[in-house]
This record gives sequence, structure tokens and C-alpha cells, in this order.
Amino acid sequence: MTGESPRPPQVWVDADACPVPVRDILFRAAERAGVPVTLIANQWLRTPPSRYIRSLQVQGGFDVADDAIAERAGPGDLVVTQDIPLAARVLANGAEAVNPRGERFTRDNIAERLGIRNFMEELRGAGVQTGGAAPFNARDRQAFANCLDSWIARRRQLRRATPDGGP
Repeated sequence: MTGESPRPPQVWVDADACPVPVRDILFRAAERAGVPVTLIANQWLRTPPSRYIRSLQVQGGFDVADDAIAERAGPGDLVVTQDIPLAARVLANGAEAVNPRGERFTRDNIAERLGIRNFMEELRGAGVQTGGAAPFNARDRQAFANCLDSWIARRRQLRRATPDGGP
């Protein structure tokens, strides 16, 4: 051991398609709980002035933002994304993943979610109209806020339970 303290768990946001209400929830939680939140996107994003909130703009291109998140997210971190392949990558790194509707991706459900995603992609490729996701609503916003609060509470419990304050 080098004597370095482990970095605190943080939230990584796949921000290109993240709904504004979810960003607002994250910004308030960052200030309230002192949790670092980093938004990663291929465009400039406005963030409130805060020592806990930052944004990282990556170059445009296929999966560039996803790659940046997957390289950085690790054990104890939370990744907010609608991208199921990205969720699978960060779960493999030991991070947790949730979509903006508050649905958790887990090791137990990720293979099924990938399978459904791939099947729907094949249908669309064959010209089948599959429809889109339902509009983001107040129930989704509340589900996300509850999931985030639960993650923050678990991080606090772990910090109290481990002598080094690790994830």
C-alpha cells in the first residue's frame, strides 16, 4: 500500500441524452451529500458553480463519451446512462449503473437487457416500427431520485463501516 487514500465514490453521467430534470437532481445531491458528479458529453454542458460538479467534453464520434466513462468508472462509483452496452462495461469494472428512470442495471439483469436491446435493434433494422420510450415523467424523476438517495446512503454506511473509508 502506497499510503494514498482511495478516491471517494463518484457519479459519472452519460450526459448527451440525460434528461435535464435528472441533471438537476444530481446537482442538488452533489451539493447536499458532497458527492463528486462528472457529466461527460461530446458537447459543452452548462453546470452550476460547485466544487462537486464538473463536466468533461470529449470529441464527437461513436462511443467516445462511453469510452471515457468506462475508462474512469470503478468500484463504488455510480454511472447514469441509458446505454445498455455502456452499463455492461461499467458493471464489469465494479461500478453500479442506473438509467435516468431509476432502473438499476445489475449483473443479474444485464445479459437479458442486452439481449432485448439487440433483438429490438434487429427488428428496427428489418424495418419493423418498434416505437420509442414513453415520455419522461414525474414518476420516472422520483424513481431516479430514490435510486440515487439509496446509493448515497449505502456509500455513507460503507464509509462508516470501513476504517479507511473505502468504497
